[in-house]
Amino acid sequence: MAAKKQKASPAKKKAAEKVAAKTSQKATSAPAKEKPAAGANPQAKPVPSVANARPLSPHLGIYRWQISMTLSILHRITGAFLVLGTLALSIWLLAAAHGQESYDFVMIGFRSIPGQLLLLGWLAAFYYHLLNGVRHLFWDVGKGFELKTMELTGYTVVLGTALLTFVTWLKALM
Repeated sequence: MAAKKQKASPAKKKAAEKVAAKTSQKATSAPAKEKPAAGANPQAKPVPSVANARPLSPHLGIYRWQISMTLSILHRITGAFLVLGTLALSIWLLAAAHGQESYDFVMIGFRSIPGQLLLLGWLAAFYYHLLNGVRHLFWDVGKGFELKTMELTGYTVVLGTALLTFVTWLKALM
């Protein structure tokens, strides 16, 4: 995903230089030998300490937030939410197969306000995941990576999700 770099503040630049200096200093100096713990196998390799670990990437601090970042996170969240929706659908189908009494019991839950909100959420998650998945298919063939196109398709996914959810919900209420 291409992202524009944001100009770092002098404080961020100074902090980044310190991290870079420490990292390069650690890389050039000989690693300190750690003593094995009492009772440990003296032949075993020592485990590096957390202090010697490399710093985390500062990617969140240096890039300007973009719609593609939000949509990427939402794609993962809606995928997980759809798993729960699939479980609810399975319960509904099992109740329908089990008989009228079971079906009526499950439908009480789906017809309640929280049940209706969950159904609306699952519907929106379905359309979002579908439309954003199509967007990803275009990326898989190398299309749509220009920044303007990525932004336009991102907003199109959001607008299409809202429109399809609204139309479907309206049709369901008729």
